[in-house]
Formats: sequence, C-alpha cells, structure tokens
Amino acid sequence: MNPAVFLSLPDLRCSLLLLVTWVFTPVTTDITSLDTENIDDILNNADVALVNFYADWCRFSQMLHPIFEEASNVIKEEYPNENQVVFARVDCDQHSDIAQRYRISKYPTLKLFRNGMMMKREYRGQRSVKALADYIRQQKSDPVQELHDLTEITTLDRSKRNIIGYFEQRDSENYRVFERVANILHDDCAFFSAFGTVSKPERYSGDNIIYKPPGHSAPDMVYLGSMTNFDGTYNWIQDKCVPLVREITFENGEELTEEGLPFLILFHMKEDTESLEIFQNEVARQLISEKGTINFLHADCDKFRHPLLHIQKTPADCPVIAIDSFRHMYVFGDFRDVLIPGKLKQFVIDLHSGKLHREFHHGPDPTDTAPGQEVQDVASSPPESSFQKLAPSEYRYTLLRDRDEL
Repeated sequence: MNPAVFLSLPDLRCSLLLLVTWVFTPVTTDITSLDTENIDDILNNADVALVNFYADWCRFSQMLHPIFEEASNVIKEEYPNENQVVFARVDCDQHSDIAQRYRISKYPTLKLFRNGMMMKREYRGQRSVKALADYIRQQKSDPVQELHDLTEITTLDRSKRNIIGYFEQRDSENYRVFERVANILHDDCAFFSAFGTVSKPERYSGDNIIYKPPGHSAPDMVYLGSMTNFDGTYNWIQDKCVPLVREITFENGEELTEEGLPFLILFHMKEDTESLEIFQNEVARQLISEKGTINFLHADCDKFRHPLLHIQKTPADCPVIAIDSFRHMYVFGDFRDVLIPGKLKQFVIDLHSGKLHREFHHGPDPTDTAPGQEVQDVASSPPESSFQKLAPSEYRYTLLRDRDEL
C-alpha cells in the first residue's frame, strides 16, 4: 500500500484554488474576424455562418459582444466541426467596403449565411445567449420533412405554400439541390419529400417537384426544369414561395420597412379573400414593371386599425388601398377603381413623380384643372407615415441613415 501524502495548509489552499479555477473558467472560442482577404473563403465553406456586423463605438455592439461570444461557445460544443457552424464578425469601420457590399444600415446587424449565400432574413430576435443558440439550432434542423405515406399529403396545412419533392433516392444530386433550396426558403414555404417505393406513384416521368398553393381550389404546379440546376430550381421555387403581394404583420414589419421601398397596401378583412384576389390580379397586371420600386402588401384591417385611423378610416371602410412612403400616407380612391385599366399604376407613378405629395400640400396640379378654372393653393396636411414606426428602433440599433422624403 502506498503511503498517504499530506499537503501543508498553504499547498492545500493553492491546489483547491487551481481546481476551482479550472472548473469555473469558461472555455473561450475565438470569433472569426472577417476581412476582404478571408471572407469569401470562410463563408463559402461554412454550412451555417452567423455574422455580426458591428462598430466598436456603438453601445449596442459593445453590449452584444460577450453574448455573441458565449453563444458561440455553447454552439461549438454541440457542433464541434469547424465548418458546421461559424460565428464571425466584421468591424464595419475597418472594412467599410464589406459593410457596403452587404448594405449594412445599422449596428449591430446579424446576418445568416449558408454556404456563402446570404439569407434574406437577418436575425432580429432577442439578444441573449439562449435565443441566439436556439436560433442556430433551428437553422441546423432538417428543413425538409419526409413523407412515409402519400396519404399524409391530405393532412398538409393548406393555408401554407407547400413544396413536395418526389425522388427515387435520397443520395442523389436531384435531392441535394432540393435540400439546398429548402435550407434557403424554408421560412417562406413548407418543404416535404418522399423516396423510393413511397414516391413511385408520383414518379411516372422521373423525379419531380410539385408546388401546392394555399387553399384547395388552385391546381398544383409542376417544375419542368432541370432538377440538378440549382439556379433554375431556386428561382422557380422562390417565385412560388415569395408571392408578389406579401402579407405584412407585426412580426415581419421591421424587415419589410428596412427594405427601404414605399408600401402599396391593401387593408382588408381577413375573411375577404375576394378583394385580395382582385388586388393581386391588378398588381400583377398593372404593376409588374414597378417591382423593385415599391412593396406590394396586404394587411388585416382588424390588426392594423391604427394605420387606418391615420387615414381617417375604420375596418368598416375596408377594403382600402393606400401608399405609405415612410413620410406620409396617401389614400387611393374607391377600391373598385382598381379595375379601371391603368388607374392603380397611375397612383404609383404619381407617388414617384412627387405629384401625390404636391397635391396634398398645394391642391391639384394645374394640368388637372379645367381650362379657365382658377388654380388655388389648398393647404393640407397629409397623414404621417404609420408603418415607419415598425422600422428598426434607435433604442435597439445605431441607425446610419435616414430615408429621403417622398
């Protein structure tokens, strides 16, 4: 038997101190600093990357740093492979070219990347270790739900946009492209897949992808392009998942506002699908060329009573069409006037030309008055923007610029 070893009191205290220090000292993970030399290589090789665009002088950035680092430590334990999840940061003062490349307009901004592709939706949730870690876990979950029996299709939530892929094998280039697209667009559509004997009845002409629009009346649509062509597959599915006329909610209002485009909004009662369909059809018919200059949206009258009050309307007046330029709100005439060819388009053109703004302040333009009719300045005060209040808050971000007045 080995003889017992007794430590002196000072030695015992020292040993206990070292033990406690070892147990309670957190493992630190270096956050990857991105610059023009390494950014493409690091992001392209990362399955998922969360990038913090910050400025050292920004107090919100300073508050986020320790939280971001601790969240990285937590996730690193769950996903130890260096390319599974990357937490990275960009000092926007030192690398303004990168900030400009990704259109950073506020600090801190947290953007998500998948294999080098920036996702449209940035992280806007709570700034806590748990919230950030949960967000990454969600991003790492499988975006495609497997169907084990085709009868499961009858139980799909038909209020959502559903994309279903039928494949002979999971281990195929067709499915890898499908899964990659699903990783990018899973916030906009629900993705499902079936394989082998389960999918065989739907594979009479080979692997294929089906889009099931919301509701039970609209017919299914089939993708006819090459399933190994990522760009073609992505563009087709994106067109189905991201509608021309999107719904604005309190959850996505900040994101839509930050896109910087004025809103053309239909306010309608939730159950009034007829007015929404008319609006969607006329936007597609009259305004497709304006896509990229204005956001086409629809909103629930009950949920957005406050903006309606700004334009002296109530839910009883719905459906109502209005433009919010982020400075003022302008009301379209009678809703049924959207069926007059070119009427809705002229409303948008008048916004961009400044005519709506002038007429609210000074009355009708001289070109709109009858010959010989006296032109008078009519002082008026157009309602202020209501949706601007949904924009990123100065109590949460350091904002870098203001929007121009329309």
